[in-house]
Amino acid sequence: MGARGRPFGAVLVANRGEIAVRVLRACREAGLVGIAVHSEPDAHALHVREADRVVAIGGAAVAESYLDAGRLLAAAREAGAEAVHPGYGLLSENAAFARAVQAAGLVWIGPPADAIEQMGDKLAARRAVLAAGVEQVPGTTEPVAGAAEVVAFGQRHGWPVAVKAAAGGGGRGIRVVRAPGEAAEALAAAAREAAAAFGDPACYLERFFERPRHVEVQILADAHGTILHLGERDCSVQRRHQKLVEEAPAPALPAVVGERLAAGAVAAAKACGYVGAGTVEFLWEPASGGAWFLEMNTRLQVEHPVTELVTGVDIVRAQLRVAAGEPLGLAQEEVRVAGHAIECRVNAEDPGRGFLPSAGLLTGLAWPGGPGVRVDAGYEAGDAVSPF
Repeated sequence: MGARGRPFGAVLVANRGEIAVRVLRACREAGLVGIAVHSEPDAHALHVREADRVVAIGGAAVAESYLDAGRLLAAAREAGAEAVHPGYGLLSENAAFARAVQAAGLVWIGPPADAIEQMGDKLAARRAVLAAGVEQVPGTTEPVAGAAEVVAFGQRHGWPVAVKAAAGGGGRGIRVVRAPGEAAEALAAAAREAAAAFGDPACYLERFFERPRHVEVQILADAHGTILHLGERDCSVQRRHQKLVEEAPAPALPAVVGERLAAGAVAAAKACGYVGAGTVEFLWEPASGGAWFLEMNTRLQVEHPVTELVTGVDIVRAQLRVAAGEPLGLAQEEVRVAGHAIECRVNAEDPGRGFLPSAGLLTGLAWPGGPGVRVDAGYEAGDAVSPF
């Protein structure tokens, strides 16, 4: 993107489910042709029904469909796409895919590949924001060499200590060490999980806080030098490091802390030459008043609707405009936060079996409605949730 932004008329959405539906609807509103892709089990999915054009990419498992860059680019050629929107998850933070899209002569509706790479490597991200003067969670900026390093870190900064995958995300590759005796086993387990999930066993250390608040700032930047923040969201309600409830603005956040986080988020975006929509995540510990940079998500977030509801800014439309090379057309002082929004994620899980994923037919499904209610969904009654 960046200087390479240019007008386009047809967008391939390289995703499925709720976010694909959201992006396809934004394309329709913008007068663009929306193109859906689908694996074999998703042939009759809602996102397929929402699209102007549809391309089957085969396969059942995600690895042989939505994660196959070659199939996605072939689908883009077949359908006459001029741009690719990756949604979130899947290949949205894959710098190699972003480069492949651009090498194929298509517009990438996402940040520059270099920014994805820099912020996706948690250690490189820490170094970049540190240089930009943004405070971060006490931690290391180089990979951990051994258990002795974990122990020394704990003795210097206090226990517990989090061992985290350098290439990580989505709550995977994290182990909490509460005492020196647990260091070796935790480091080995985190490295194993990191290697399996991300193909990279490198881990780094962070001070672990028992009850921090997880506060993030939504960023929008265009290729003309404008970087805005759209206020903050609180994503502290999580299970197994996965967010469940998010709200905007963050309740009981002192204004002075909110301003500090917003300024830090803009500085982090500037540090990596960011263009497009992104989110800068922070840890805030009300007890000590500390607020530190955690990481940057170089994509649209699941919880973007709460920010849209309180600011009135359509973040997906903004992504489309920025990718087309247009200015945001919005100044920071024009961004106003009004009211309060809460998002609850509804997952296909079985509470009776420890919240294990649950596949099958959705025989009955009635979404809530009425003033102030928004539903972003990938399913309607009669649809099947596949095991893939």
